[in-house]
Amino acid sequence: MTDTPPAKPTLWQAVRPFFQRKVLAMICLGFSCGLTLTLIFDTLSVWLRTVGLSLEVIAFFSLATFAYSLKFVWAPLVDRVPLPILTPLLGHRRGWMLLTQSLVMLGLWLISGLNPQENLALMAAIAVMLGFVGATQDIVVDAWRIESADEDGQGVMATAYAWGARVAPFIAGIVPLILAETLGWGFAYALMAALMGLGLIGTLLAKEGVHTIRAIHYGDLPPHPVTEGLEWGGRILLMVIAASLMGAGLTANISLFQFAFPSAEAYDAVKAVWTSKQTGIFLQLPAVILGLGLMFLACVPLPKVPTRPGAYLRQTFVEPIADFFKRYENLAGLILATICVYRLADFLLNINGAFYVDLGFDLAVIGEVRKIFGVVMTIIGVTAGGLSMTRFGMKFSLITGAVICSASNLAYAWLATQGDSVPAFSLTLAIDNISGGFAGTVLIAYMSSMISEGFAAPQYALLSSLYALPGKLLASQSGRIVESAAKGADQGGLAAPFLPWLHNLPAVSFTKPAETLGVSREALGAGYMLFFTYTAVIGFVAVVLAVWLIRVGAVREKGEA
Repeated sequence: MTDTPPAKPTLWQAVRPFFQRKVLAMICLGFSCGLTLTLIFDTLSVWLRTVGLSLEVIAFFSLATFAYSLKFVWAPLVDRVPLPILTPLLGHRRGWMLLTQSLVMLGLWLISGLNPQENLALMAAIAVMLGFVGATQDIVVDAWRIESADEDGQGVMATAYAWGARVAPFIAGIVPLILAETLGWGFAYALMAALMGLGLIGTLLAKEGVHTIRAIHYGDLPPHPVTEGLEWGGRILLMVIAASLMGAGLTANISLFQFAFPSAEAYDAVKAVWTSKQTGIFLQLPAVILGLGLMFLACVPLPKVPTRPGAYLRQTFVEPIADFFKRYENLAGLILATICVYRLADFLLNINGAFYVDLGFDLAVIGEVRKIFGVVMTIIGVTAGGLSMTRFGMKFSLITGAVICSASNLAYAWLATQGDSVPAFSLTLAIDNISGGFAGTVLIAYMSSMISEGFAAPQYALLSSLYALPGKLLASQSGRIVESAAKGADQGGLAAPFLPWLHNLPAVSFTKPAETLGVSREALGAGYMLFFTYTAVIGFVAVVLAVWLIRVGAVREKGEA
């Protein structure tokens, strides 16, 4: 006699889990995380540009976001280090939340009182500090979210987080610009500091979960303060070098290594190669791999020489990773591959801004459609992803997200044939943002469901830091693919079959950029069409991997309600 499969939840049963206290707390916490990242670079860059600072100086502020790519480095410490007063009062996770949110509020308030023309160095230092604190806030919020998703599954909490995190950049990217026109940038940033109070509300609404700080087992190793101090110094130095290499690769920024060059000319020459779309990938990827290798060496015990620092770092940094591979054994590689390629089709679209300009859209139209209409569509996609997981389960949602994330890129190929049509632009953006919101929410929930109990912070921080790496590196070649395809289209290249679709383009579409490139505007349009088709095909690798995961049983039902 076979077991009867469980009945599919009704719509109300699928919606009901979202009406909980912890979901409201998660929305507030997601908002505070999204607000921080936007304010320390994107919005701050606008402020700096309006007061006449150069693009080179503004680009230096990208170091403020450096920490977000490296948060897995110190996530294990956040997992195990208690805070005086706050941890006994609020619990481990909530104590760290309150600390980081308070520091973010303080940092934004301090920036609001500075004049960038007079206090640029101090503003940069505060921005970098905010990047570190904001990334730490992400670590602890993600850990709390994972540990709090008990019987309701990861889908509900991932959706709630995405709601807050998606709305925050919209507010932080528009409200300060509006207020700065009349009330000044100082007032705008002071108001943003006050809005971080929503994060504090989320912390107070949240209930501390069960988090046990794992004891470090030193065996019978006696303490040796002097030699241990020297060992700690060497290991920490190696970790700093490793983190700098990984950060330089992940962010395509080698500013931290400028001191190592004999002259400014030598630095500029290497920087040009490092950031080049043609050659950068061949330096950035090895830097990340080398950094990971050095980080591993810094954390493992010395060969045949057991020491207390070696034991501490192994149990703090290496064991969370080892646990993941131990639990999933030969499936670990498949899980990581799926996570890394799941949104590859989206990450390859880094040239979309240039595509909109080449189509002939005004900057105002691009801004309005993307910032306002696009955000609404993304929220719809996030909501659809959450409801799909609560009603149809993780397996169905994982495959659906992979399919629509990949197929949605074909809408951009169609847009290339429509020129500067605002309705076509809006429809395409709606398709892309809904699918991206859906797939992004499902991916967060799936990654969360793969995390071990007791290792939430380090394991999720590692996955969330590295899952976009393949897309980032491949995206560096996007412009080159479009231009190469365009140059070959008129001579019967791979993009040639798309040419008949482009004979009725509006006069404004592709004309100027095609002249600059030395091709017909139909050829440039065909180059874009081939590129978007290629990204859709590449994205279907995620569909294959998602189906494979489900067939081998590597999708946990914990992600379902």
